Amino acid sequence: MPKVASYAQGTPCWVDLSSTDVDGARAFYAGIFGWEYAANVMSPEMTYYLATKNSGNVAGLSQQMPEMAASGIPSNWTTYLAVDNVDEAAARVTEAGGSLMFPPDEVPGNGRMVIATDSSGTPVGLWEAKGMIGSSVVNEPGAVIWNELQVDDVAAVLPFYRSVVGLEAETGPAGDMSDYTQLMVSGRSVGGALAKPMPEMPNNWTVYFNVADVDVTAAKIAELGGHVIAPPFDVSTIGRMGVFSDPQGAVFALMAGGMGA
Repeated sequence: MPKVASYAQGTPCWVDLSSTDVDGARAFYAGIFGWEYAANVMSPEMTYYLATKNSGNVAGLSQQMPEMAASGIPSNWTTYLAVDNVDEAAARVTEAGGSLMFPPDEVPGNGRMVIATDSSGTPVGLWEAKGMIGSSVVNEPGAVIWNELQVDDVAAVLPFYRSVVGLEAETGPAGDMSDYTQLMVSGRSVGGALAKPMPEMPNNWTVYFNVADVDVTAAKIAELGGHVIAPPFDVSTIGRMGVFSDPQGAVFALMAGGMGA
């Protein structure tokens, strides 16, 4: 069982879902991944659910804030990158051409966080662990296996991530792709980046979840009210993948095999 004890700065360490219907989303993901949930009441209006698998934290889910819903923001998954000091990282965000969606905030007993947009306008979270590292179970069925930045211009946004969290990049062949960028921390690949394969989609960090069989899970997704965006397909030397959305419209991907360490 792939267990994680800590994350180096720049490494994707957590994902969470802001949903227009968190109860419906919880039922959907439990149905396809077997997640169980621990409820954390943050305020009378806000409960944050920790999704667990094999007794380890996998992801978070919460109800979308009313002001976000009023603005027409759809349900969405957010990727968080580990940082050593979130306040210092937040200052680097603006220096590097990004912006802060919410200022740094304390999650008592767990850590400090900020939600930002990078220089391409892509939302990304930053997480400073102080009790909870993020995902403690990864790279197994029902857990995150890969995080991928999909933007209009990869080369233009890489300096932002280098400046803010120290991510380096190596571009070259990967599977069927001749031009894929690996995001590196201390010489280790921790994520990827590519020009958006679907130009109509907004710039995003796509979350890939590991499954034993993409086709079987795709059928379950349809049964539970989800939707197919890209039907299951094979990528040589990597594995089988597919892109989907949950019943509330949040986009995610599946991968059997895969690039996760």
